[in-house]
Formats: sequence, structure tokens, C-alpha cells
Amino acid sequence: MYNSCLNRNCPQCQAFAQARWIAARTQRLLPVGHHHVVFTLPSELRSLARLQPRQVFAALFEATSQTLEELARDELGGRLGITAVLHTWTRELTWHPHLHCVVTAGALSLDGKRWIDQSSRLFDVNTIKATFRTKLLASLQRRIHTGDIVLAPPDDADIDPWHQLCDSLPSWRKWVVYIEPPFGRSTHVIEYLGRYTHRIGISNARVVDADDHGITFRTRGDDTTTLAPDTFLHRFLQHVLPPGFHKIRHYGLYAAAHASRLWPIAAAILGDGDGLHDDLSERDAEIVGADALTLLATLTGIDPRQCPCCHVGRLTARPIPKPRPP
Repeated sequence: MYNSCLNRNCPQCQAFAQARWIAARTQRLLPVGHHHVVFTLPSELRSLARLQPRQVFAALFEATSQTLEELARDELGGRLGITAVLHTWTRELTWHPHLHCVVTAGALSLDGKRWIDQSSRLFDVNTIKATFRTKLLASLQRRIHTGDIVLAPPDDADIDPWHQLCDSLPSWRKWVVYIEPPFGRSTHVIEYLGRYTHRIGISNARVVDADDHGITFRTRGDDTTTLAPDTFLHRFLQHVLPPGFHKIRHYGLYAAAHASRLWPIAAAILGDGDGLHDDLSERDAEIVGADALTLLATLTGIDPRQCPCCHVGRLTARPIPKPRPP
């Protein structure tokens, strides 16, 4: 819409940012398959994440990246490429923090001389669960000791709140980590990222009806749910992240620190890989750096410069002259 708010939590204003981000990331994508790995925050820690989201989510990112990078180093002897995206909602807009990770189906050896293929299997899921639990608890404990995270005092003054929290957590076997087989081609990662990177809790298209008594929206398939207006607003606003918090982060070969050194080595070893560059269309190239009018025409097929009346004439953009000061 004209003069849109461009807020990252607005269901109207993410199309341009999403298209530009995906087109730019295409240039940094290694031409290999990618696994989809989901790390879910245990339910016992969700109330803490609701009260102190910035610190808990930072610990979640840290534990996830350390888990994957440590297993890659110890079991494969290499470095992975990792992109992690934070989501906090379910289809019903309930509080459910988790990370969607896109992980290269292989690693660059630590000496930088060969590519280690891992397309059939990433890591053992039980090993990931146990490592993730250890890393997340260590990250949380460090933040508690520094005062960045404050735990509510227990009813019994003799009980340490940190030990009480740890005792409430399930064993590592019940921690939820989900691994999908790698995408067929690296270009499929772009389609996946397009659905997740700039998504918010709910889009306008899912809202079926709204009045003073309730909001009805689709959940899964044809199923719907109706919430009272204040309940709906509460569920939606709880997913608004702290200001300035980065919900998309890159690690390993995809980290900015390795963009000029390790990433070119991996790209050179893989060559054209699965033919990624053959699929880069002129449309994707136009998106990178395109102005708003050009991008609108590329994404929708509607040329905003064409006269809406005669459909022949061309409109031109002119600056609005500023009035003289008094």
C-alpha cells in the first residue's frame, strides 16, 4: 500500500523485504542440498522466554549454533553452513518458540581442502538432543550468573531457583528436535526461506471474519477458530519481538565473518554443484537493488507507471515541491 508502515510485524508490508532478502541470499547459497532442522524450546522454559525474550532467545540461538558446529567439528571434521530463523507461534497463535534451521548437507573440511558430503544423514537425532540440552542450559546459566536473566524466587527459600528450574526440565530424550531429509536441490532452499524468513504470526488472508464479538481465522486446512478481540490481540502481540532483535542469523560458512575467506573456498570446491546457477533467472537478478516501482511490477505483474485509465500512457514520478518557510 502507498505510504505503508514497513514494520516487520505488519502482515501487509513484508513482500518487498522478503523478495529482496531472498534474492540477495541466493548469491550466497552453496550449490548443495540442505537439511531442515527444527529446535523447539521446552514448554518448561516458555514462560521464562515470555518474560525475558531477548536473553532467552539469544541463548536459544547460541545453543543451536554451538550444537551444530560442535557436532560438525567432532563427527565430520568440518564446518557447516547454517541459517536459523526464529518463530514463536503455532497456527492457533499460541506461544511456541522454536528455530527453523537450514543446514548444508555437507561440510568444508577444517583444512579447507575437500567437501565432506552428508546428504544421506546429518547427525544422530539423539546426539543432537543431548548436546542441545547441555548447550542451552549452559547458556542460560551463564546469563543468570551475570544477572541478564532473573529467576523468580521459589516458595521455599532454601531451594536454589536455578536447580529448581533444571529439575523441572525433562530428560534429553523428550526434547524436541526434528530433522527433515535434504531438499532435492539447493534452489529449493530459496522457496523454503521465502515461506519462513519474513512470516509473521498470521496473515490477512487467514482471517475469515471479524466483528465486535470475535475474530475467526483459519488454522489448518479448512479448520477455523474464533477468539474474543482482546484474546486475539494478546495472542498476536506476544509474537512481536524486542526492538532490534535479529530473528534471522547465519553461522559457519554462511556467517559474515567467513564470507570473504571460507565461503569462496567451499564454492570453488563445489563448482556449479547441483546446477544452482543455471536456475538463477533474470527475474531474480532484477529484484536485487530494484527500486520500489520496478519491484512491484516484477512481483505482481502490475506496472504502476501505466495509466490506469487508458492503459497506454505512462505516468512519471515528480518530486513534490516543498513550501517556502514563513
